[in-house]
Amino acid sequence: MHLLPFLNRCEELRRLKRLYQSPQGRLAVLYGRRRCGKSRLIFESVAGAGKLVYCFGDEREPAVHRASLAADISAVVPGFDEVRYPDWESLLARWGRDAPAGTVLALDEFPNLVSSSRELPSLLQKHLDQRTRSAAHLILCGSSQRMMQGLVLDRSAPLYGRAQEILRISPLGANWLKDAFDHLDPVQQIEAYSVWGGVPRYWELAREFPTQEQAWVDLVLSPLGILHDEPRSLLQDDLRDAPQSASLLQLVGQGCQRLTELAGRLEKPPTSLNRPIQRLLELELICRDKPFGTLEKDSKRSYYRIIDPFLRFWYRFVARHRSRLHAGQLAPVLAAIQSDFPHHVGSVWEDLVRAAIPFLNIGDESWGLAQRWWGPGLDRRPLEIDVMAESLDGTSLILASVKWQENLSIHKAWSELRSQAQLCPEAQGKRVHLALFHKGHAVGKNTYGPEQVLEALP
Repeated sequence: MHLLPFLNRCEELRRLKRLYQSPQGRLAVLYGRRRCGKSRLIFESVAGAGKLVYCFGDEREPAVHRASLAADISAVVPGFDEVRYPDWESLLARWGRDAPAGTVLALDEFPNLVSSSRELPSLLQKHLDQRTRSAAHLILCGSSQRMMQGLVLDRSAPLYGRAQEILRISPLGANWLKDAFDHLDPVQQIEAYSVWGGVPRYWELAREFPTQEQAWVDLVLSPLGILHDEPRSLLQDDLRDAPQSASLLQLVGQGCQRLTELAGRLEKPPTSLNRPIQRLLELELICRDKPFGTLEKDSKRSYYRIIDPFLRFWYRFVARHRSRLHAGQLAPVLAAIQSDFPHHVGSVWEDLVRAAIPFLNIGDESWGLAQRWWGPGLDRRPLEIDVMAESLDGTSLILASVKWQENLSIHKAWSELRSQAQLCPEAQGKRVHLALFHKGHAVGKNTYGPEQVLEALP
């Protein structure tokens, strides 16, 4: 397998390298979803800047962890592993005395180390607070966002306030996909992004296959696929009640998007779902959509939807067909996915268009964040606008239609959009700009295709 080029993360690299330049030891915290490149970022940041001692936390006993770490430290502190360390305090004390200045000690998957050594955060606090502390730097890294926040970001945590850098590592933007799949055209890039999202490891796995569909089959649909059970691992990292969260995600992914609908399907009172839904929102697994211009507290018109394209794909297609997939009925499941796949891509395409609006110069205006709008039109009939945004000076609105279909009639799409704009109550009294985003090539003023959207995204 060819290693994926190191993509983006320029600001994160800059911050870490600046931290390493300090003559005093500094603490950096990296956290975020698994497979997004946190470990790769550590190695890239240290390259050419100093020596790295890297420790990966897993399920081993503390004594075995300490022995393994001592062996790694011996590469920069000769003889460090010739002594047995009965506890973490003795190991950290010697590291503090003997570590060469500028060396970086990285404790990856730090929550795993803490789960078997509860005293470790307090000992690291003591190590960091010593007046004559080491001139070596410390990185704490973890995929469990819940545990990392509890260990470092919570006000009651021993390490609270000690970090000079706290970096949340998120998935990459869709515009970086071209560097991973350079043989794909813009339409194919968006189709790939609608399955793999912005997770670099997924890109690395998928690009080994000659077609995207073969990658779906081998990596996701097959019960033996490395990503077949990926959502369960993601939920177990961060959620105590993973089964309930998985049920909520499955229902949202299959079109059950209102709180009352979710409560009815789960046969629970709506109030009992407030906390689990709030946790999914905090982890950015789902989002709450409200019509453009609606007050934040107006929850009656809210919809929930899955943010991440991979999870949206998995809960839309894999979750509902798992029994058939485990029974070996791959061909009919694949046929069902192929039939509905354009609708799935269309939902991701709409998200990308909304994200791109602030970076597009439409009507020589600068635009704020874009949202959907839905509600009664001026004729009292239900009306929906795919994209709506306000200019930064508050005087103009952009209304856009987003299409993902073959053989689109551009003339008909524009005609429909003009009719919607005339019936939209939000547009009354405002200067209105119209735009059309579709699957084909950009033709004409304020008409955009995948290439323009991908180029606009940061």
